[in-house]
Amino acid sequence: MKYVKKFFLLLLMILTVSGCGVGSQDKKSAEPAEVKAPVATQSADKKILVLYFSRTGEEYNVGNITKGNTAIVAEYIAKKTGADTFEIKPAKPYPDAYEPCTEIAKQELESNARPAFASNIDSLAQYDTIFIGFPIWWGAVPRVVMTFLEANDFNGKTIVPFCTHGGSGLAGTEREIADACPNAKVLSGLAIVGKSAQKDFPAVQKDVDAWLTQLGY
Repeated sequence: MKYVKKFFLLLLMILTVSGCGVGSQDKKSAEPAEVKAPVATQSADKKILVLYFSRTGEEYNVGNITKGNTAIVAEYIAKKTGADTFEIKPAKPYPDAYEPCTEIAKQELESNARPAFASNIDSLAQYDTIFIGFPIWWGAVPRVVMTFLEANDFNGKTIVPFCTHGGSGLAGTEREIADACPNAKVLSGLAIVGKSAQKDFPAVQKDVDAWLTQLGY
């Protein structure tokens, strides 16, 4: 009987220890769900900037405009994402007339010029994600935008390009931006037909909303 009693005591101890082991495994499997909240909080704290260059004046197939196509899209993106905005302005304004402006843009592209911008942003370091908007000029990023990109530090930033265009789409501008900012992460951009910003803004809103949803905004 004494040996039988010892056997049952030993069996009880084994079952008790085994029960503790199962409880420990259950606790560990629950831990990943508990650490997800801080990640979401950190993402919500990230600051966003909408940086853009836009042009007013005579617009092809539209007429004279007082607010640039890209500016209209930029302001809507900022409204949807809660972002700050900064407009890149050339030190020497481009002509209001369409044809002279296109000729200057072509000359700048062919000579790979870097025209000066009027003023710089003094708080770029505080932003994690930067939307960069511009019109497509001769299938490229306007040279004044390239001047701005090369004059500032985008290391570690997430860059999201968008453009307005007359039929070219983004062309090769995503690659241009990636080359100018080699230590930034450049996401897939959005191309909006320029005249839609003036004549069919609901369609622009629909396209921007769908794009921002894909990006997680």
